[in-house]
Amino acid sequence: MTQPALVPRPAATLILARETAAGIEVFLLRRTHLAQFAGGAYVFPGGALDTSDEDPRWAAHCVGMDDAVASRLLELEHGGLAYWVAAIRECFEEAGLLLARDCSGELLALDDPDTARAYAGLREQLIAGSLSFAELCSERKLLLALDHVAYFSHWITGQGRPRRFDARFFVAVAPPRQTPSHDRGETVDHVWIRPADALEGHRRGELELLFPTIKTLEALARFADTAAVMDHARTARTVQPMTPRAATGRDGLRLLVPGDYAYAEAGKVDPLGSGQASYEILPGVVTRLSDQVRRVTAPNPGFMTGPGTNSYLLGAGGEIAVIDPGPANDAHVQILLDEARGRIRWILVTHTHHDHSPAAALLKAKTGAQLLGMPPPPNERQDRGFRPDRVLAHGERIDVAGCTLRVIHTPGHASNELCYLLEDEKLLFTGDHIMQGSTVVIDPPDGDMIAYLASLRLLQHEDLAHFAPGHGFLMNKTQEMVERLLIHRMERENKVHAALRRLAPATVEALLPVVYDDVPERLHPVASRSLLAHLIKLAAEGRVTRTGERWSA
Repeated sequence: MTQPALVPRPAATLILARETAAGIEVFLLRRTHLAQFAGGAYVFPGGALDTSDEDPRWAAHCVGMDDAVASRLLELEHGGLAYWVAAIRECFEEAGLLLARDCSGELLALDDPDTARAYAGLREQLIAGSLSFAELCSERKLLLALDHVAYFSHWITGQGRPRRFDARFFVAVAPPRQTPSHDRGETVDHVWIRPADALEGHRRGELELLFPTIKTLEALARFADTAAVMDHARTARTVQPMTPRAATGRDGLRLLVPGDYAYAEAGKVDPLGSGQASYEILPGVVTRLSDQVRRVTAPNPGFMTGPGTNSYLLGAGGEIAVIDPGPANDAHVQILLDEARGRIRWILVTHTHHDHSPAAALLKAKTGAQLLGMPPPPNERQDRGFRPDRVLAHGERIDVAGCTLRVIHTPGHASNELCYLLEDEKLLFTGDHIMQGSTVVIDPPDGDMIAYLASLRLLQHEDLAHFAPGHGFLMNKTQEMVERLLIHRMERENKVHAALRRLAPATVEALLPVVYDDVPERLHPVASRSLLAHLIKLAAEGRVTRTGERWSA
């Protein structure tokens, strides 16, 4: 019986930083080995929200923020102030540092021995539960220094973990006239340490660190000083929630975060976070993506193909359809036959580049399957031997292997490029129209930039959950990805225009290092094809002219 997913507990963490001659140092506490969560690990001060943190009366005891502002910064409808309060409370309980302002408006100073002893006693009462944090602030006439604290990051414990937290990470410069200490209960040691040194200590096995702590330290290590940290945290930006997902590969278990190539796929194929998803694509390994879809990658990894060309098997049982059988590789064809148990009845091709369609003839010879797609254009870069038994048209629906696919004609990378939408899963097989890790090459004369951009815009009207590309893992956030691709192409086009204004009349060779100055030189021969496609587009729009091999704005 499947266990219900744990709902993450709201939590807050406070990163304390200070300036030293050697650079930034941060404050870490070591949790007791007896702790049920993160025993023995070095962590930033923090913990779960308490009901007292949500008391509306806190609005009168905070400087620089109310619940409306706090909630907006955390992208919540309401209740955001409680996270900021909890971060300061937990920091005082665990580290003895209290980010508050006294009645004069100055940051609280605890360097006087009597005052330090008094607040140490108040801290003990707070930990024991005999004094509330609100009572402490009221009695001492303190205002929480929320103006001294900035929102840094957002971490949510992944599915499958025994304890889950929805933690907001805040950052502040440590109050200069206070001395930290661990609480000798939940925490048994503390250290000020440079982020890079903490990471090195973890690498050597000397400091146990949690995954969010590691990633936070990696981020902090890039800043030169505390001012830069605070400036970054206070800059208006969208803070993306980071929910690690477990995946397995040849190097064992690994945690993935948004931005890792396998992240979206891990969430789809392993929603409960058991770690059964893979973080690598290996040739010949069958990957089950859903009850209806399996992926087998051909053994043709390389500069243009990434980990290799993906072939997809459709069908939950009985007859099978193959999308993009790949290059004419006997071993790959045999794996497809074995996995389909010889029941391949349909072979669909997204386009006829040499890494996608040549195996179709081999499979057809062994199975008699029907070939579906569009004929190859008259170009040497095409698989001229592909002869579809049925030519597909944009918008038609086809029933294969118990699945309904809608055909979407997406010319641009190739004039005969087709995407196939598995409608009940909102899964789009994209071939090379959209691929993972890079933009596709638009190679004239068959490649057409105007057609490519129009094909991207066509997908903006579709309800899509995932892309299944010809190269790479499943991808989600499909509309965001399409928008990014359109923006990227327009930015590149703007660079073409700017370069022409400076250099015109100019050849493609002269424009290339200027327009693609952000691309490694080894990729320039390929980039030159897309540059030519941009120029042809601009010429068709009447925005540039061509005289021989030279172009002008």
